[in-house]
Amino acid sequence: MNGFPWTAFAHGLGFAAAVALAVMLVTFAVALRAGVHRVVDVAWGIGFTAVALVSYALSAGHGDDGRRLLVTALTAVWGVRLAVYIALRGRGHGEDPRYEAMLARAGGNRHLYALRIVYLLQGALVWLVSLPVQAAQYTPGPVTAIGRLGCAVWLAGVFFEAVGDWQLARFKSDPANKGRIMDRGLWSWTRHPNYFGDFCVWWGLFLIVCDDWAVTAATVVSPLVMSRLLIKGSGKPILERQLGRRPGFAEYAARTSGFFPRPPKKA
Repeated sequence: MNGFPWTAFAHGLGFAAAVALAVMLVTFAVALRAGVHRVVDVAWGIGFTAVALVSYALSAGHGDDGRRLLVTALTAVWGVRLAVYIALRGRGHGEDPRYEAMLARAGGNRHLYALRIVYLLQGALVWLVSLPVQAAQYTPGPVTAIGRLGCAVWLAGVFFEAVGDWQLARFKSDPANKGRIMDRGLWSWTRHPNYFGDFCVWWGLFLIVCDDWAVTAATVVSPLVMSRLLIKGSGKPILERQLGRRPGFAEYAARTSGFFPRPPKKA
């Protein structure tokens, strides 16, 4: 495929960075007013949605209209669903233990420390991880077979995220399950169906832009970084350190895949 508008794409990258930063700064102001920094988790999905919408507007006249609309819609559906779910889940709760532990390490002003370590870092990650979404807006030509495969991978990811979150919410709503390990439904196939779903979403979005080798090479960092965060960074390891203190977690971990789904092992 020829004719990728690199200059226009580079111009759009700057606007996308500004939008990601603006979302995080507004969220920081909201957090100060609310007194909790857990609201930044809601901004994660909103940030990606905002970048997709701005990139869609800026790319008019450059990329294929069908591909532009498709990747914007897929990103927005994923981002809005995630933001709404996290907002409802955190309603009425205090600070997230992860942020409490982080703020305890602050040497000076706790809020400025959070701004630097959480908000600005997440803004940079939104910009970096969204590179395939931004590049797809400028890619000429309709979606090919590999792009359709990407849509299927994205759909599998949203299924794991949405169904896993729904199953966990139902489990937690029963007072009899307080302190217990969720090991039913998708959670019996993987200890982290929501993180695996996120993994699929971003590899799926990346596949939609894989028609050109140069664009592929320029954007593959996105799913690689997201995979690293989910499997080795701020996703699975932190959550499992918290869950590891609960009774029954060792047995659950012994029979259930740590990330990629598979049938549970027999006891």
